[in-house]
Amino acid sequence: MSVLGIDEISYGAGDLAACRQFFIDWGLNLVTEQADRLVFETLNGCRVIVAATDHPDLPPAIETGPTLREVVWGVESAADLALYESRIAQLPGFVKQGARIGCTDPNGLAVRLQVTKKRDVEVQSAEYNTWSRKGRIDQASPAYERAQPIEVGHVVFFVKDVQACERFYVDNFGFAASDRYPERGAFLRTAPDGGHHDIFLLQRPDKHAGLNHVAFTVRDIHEVFGGGMHISRCGWDTQLGPGRHPVSSAYFWYFKNPAGALVEYYADEDQLTADWQPREFEPGPTVFAEWAIDGGLDGNTRRQKGVGGADGKFLTDKRH
Repeated sequence: MSVLGIDEISYGAGDLAACRQFFIDWGLNLVTEQADRLVFETLNGCRVIVAATDHPDLPPAIETGPTLREVVWGVESAADLALYESRIAQLPGFVKQGARIGCTDPNGLAVRLQVTKKRDVEVQSAEYNTWSRKGRIDQASPAYERAQPIEVGHVVFFVKDVQACERFYVDNFGFAASDRYPERGAFLRTAPDGGHHDIFLLQRPDKHAGLNHVAFTVRDIHEVFGGGMHISRCGWDTQLGPGRHPVSSAYFWYFKNPAGALVEYYADEDQLTADWQPREFEPGPTVFAEWAIDGGLDGNTRRQKGVGGADGKFLTDKRH
């Protein structure tokens, strides 16, 4: 029995028109549209809901302004759901709503579980050639004009008490620790075998609760670049990236999100098993990013924003 991953997230936001355009540009499929509620899907059916801040279906917010209001985690079966219900029935904020159960985590966030509604999808990803392994023969690597996110891969929150939040997810839902910033941050995955993290909990010195970012999984590094440059061409602002994380090994690109905080394209994270031993890191710029481009790339020139484009068709062309 284990949680499989994120099945659905819900934002509360003020400018639904901007959110609608942003997530369409981001590569999500708009499946339902109402005046006060938008429902999007990734390729595998993971749902992203954006509702008006005062929508009656939204749980209370953990911070002011547009932000994430609810995370729904998927489980494999109704039997698993019943077992989790027995674990959390006495926890603060326990609810049973149709086919969902839930409670409130120590940070004040609405946490829900349901039998997963995501579907299996087959996607083709890039093969790589290294010195010791040649996986791509007689074919070029792909290039993408835009991204189509496969799923919501992880969420990151600022928390008031990182140790209490880690215990909540480990004790009640069986999450496993991948790595930590001692007394400051915890990277957790839903099961011993899986990607590096499904949730990251980060305690700031002021112990402020809030959303840091939501991360969308894409096929490979090429789709991180292609998706990011498309979003740049659409006029949305980069927060940081592209770049690469040393802790999870993933390639990333972060953008500012009108629905709240940041969103990330990412690919190529570490895959872990029960044999993995959590490491400890001291926070710092070189721990967060092995390398990163501040301000992003211009989607048209394909160069760092503000640097300008090439003079001619070849780099050796000179301006006269």
